[in-house]
Amino acid sequence: MIIVPDASVILKWVLEKEDEPDHRQAFQLQEALMAEQVEIRLPTLWRYEVGNVLGLKQPAMAMELMSALLAYDFEEVPLRTDYALAVLEHMAAVKGVTFYDSAYHVLAIRTKGLYLTADKAYVKRATRKGHVALLAEWDDGHSRK
Repeated sequence: MIIVPDASVILKWVLEKEDEPDHRQAFQLQEALMAEQVEIRLPTLWRYEVGNVLGLKQPAMAMELMSALLAYDFEEVPLRTDYALAVLEHMAAVKGVTFYDSAYHVLAIRTKGLYLTADKAYVKRATRKGHVALLAEWDDGHSRK
């Protein structure tokens, strides 16, 4: 199963548990990755989003935390022309969503995977497109929807 977690999910692996809702589900995803039960694919923009949050929220630990995440050596998909245009089409079809969120979702659709996010508002807007689930509803590799 291919999972496309966004920054809201990935950050839960390195930020303090008590500050992060749905940490248990994020940890289950991390365990599933380590057990090779899931494959993680990411748009290259994940590095910018995660780096930005770590640099702002955890400046003293940012380098160590980012290094730990980069060590996973996730399969990354560059935002080439056809992908970028598909993201813009997605934004036009799902009103009020960002390019960033759409990039993760479009990647999940293209890989027949699942976009996993902690963003309830996004899931509500985009659920009709499929291939998306709320982290809180993900359990041991399956969305409860």
